[in-house]
Order: sequence, then structure tokens, then C-alpha cells
Amino acid sequence: MIEAQGLTKVFKDKKRGIVVAAQDLNFSCKPGQIFGLLGSNGAGKTTTLRMLAIILKPTKGIAIINGFDVVKHPETVRQQIGFLSCDTGLYPRLTAREMIRYFGRLYGMDEILIDQRITEISRMFNMVEFLDTQNDKLSTGMKQKVSIARAIIHNPPVMIFDEPAAGLDIISARIVYDFVTTCRRQGKTIIFSSHLLSEAEKLFDIIAVIHKGVILSIGTLDELKSQTSKDNLEDIFVKLVQEKDETEKY
Repeated sequence: MIEAQGLTKVFKDKKRGIVVAAQDLNFSCKPGQIFGLLGSNGAGKTTTLRMLAIILKPTKGIAIINGFDVVKHPETVRQQIGFLSCDTGLYPRLTAREMIRYFGRLYGMDEILIDQRITEISRMFNMVEFLDTQNDKLSTGMKQKVSIARAIIHNPPVMIFDEPAAGLDIISARIVYDFVTTCRRQGKTIIFSSHLLSEAEKLFDIIAVIHKGVILSIGTLDELKSQTSKDNLEDIFVKLVQEKDETEKY
């Protein structure tokens, strides 16, 4: 599971001063479901996920992943998670196989297990034909498959997706969506951020609407409809955000 209690991140910006990117976030993500953070660009989604992924240290609050505190036990937490975004960030001169192997070694896996996992994953995602091709020679879809492979080489029980299909073509995005639903079927704990209403409707089991670093509401789509008396996600989102902005005026 993922549990966040009062999770907060504050930055100091030379121009803007103190910036509260995430404020007192409380939520939990359970195995076998997709928990989605839905918000506009700059809402605090990426900051939140980077705290869970040990990339940023929380200013205050607690984040627990599979029973381990992200601040107190960072190395253990890293073994529990896989992180995927739209930015493949692959080393161009390495082959796909070398890239995946490199990350397996970072996770402390032995060479025999790495080879076994590369074989399994390459068959799963039809990567066999380009495993020994340099990354800079791969198509966008192929690169995204390599990114997925390196994120799951250690078979983590928790997956963190930070807008992984943003900017991808239809085929590449479909690869990502199919992978996400596979993770759900496997009973993994999944947290997924998006600014796209269509993506949220298609994938999310639980929706957390986040705006200006604050979670405005959490629930299933039906629960959010009941809470807001709105019939679709677009109207729900607009109502929650407008109510928040109106409150801040007074």
C-alpha cells in the first residue's frame, strides 16, 4: 500500500518566494486498484509523486510504502517501487538490453535473475527483435517499452506513473495503458497522475482532484458525481476548482 499523512513540500523560489507545491495531503492507495491524481499543470501532481519515489524529500508529513517510511528507509522503499514518466531518458549509446541490465544491477539483482527477467519482459512486450539495438536508433514506442522494462526489472509491487503517456503517439500511449491495466490485474498498487479527463475516466478506480497543491476531493467517479451533483467528470472538476478559487478570494 501507499499511505500519505499530511504530506507537504515547500520550495523557496528567488522570484516567487515561498511556494507550497503540496500541502497536507492525505490519501491511501490499495493493491489491485489505480489511484489517480487529476489536476491541471502545476497542480502539484509531479511533486507528490517525486516525494513517494524518493526523488524529493517531504518538508513535513509522512509517506509509507508497503510499511516503510520514505524518509527513514529510502533504500528499502526504492526496492518496492517502479517509476515511469513520459520522459524515457535512455542513454543513447546503450542497447535496450544494456539499459535494462544496468537498472537491474542498480537494484542489486544477480546476473542470472537479470537475464531471466530480461527474457520474460522482452517476450511480454515483443522486444526481442530490438533488444540489441542502440536506444538512439529506436522508435518512440520502442523507447517507451525499454522505459517500462527498466521500471519493472525488479518486479516491484508498487508502480508510480507520472503522466507516462503525455506527448506520445496513439500506439505508444496504448502500450502504456495496456501495461497499467496489466499491473492492476497483477494486484500491484498503482498511483497515476494526469491532467487529461479522458485518461482519468478510462483508467482511474479512485480519483483525487488536486489543485494548487491541495486535494479537493477523493472518490470513485460515482462518488464524486454524488458529492458535486454533477453528471460528468469535466463538470465535477470545474466545480471543485472554482469553489476552491472562490474560497481563496475571501
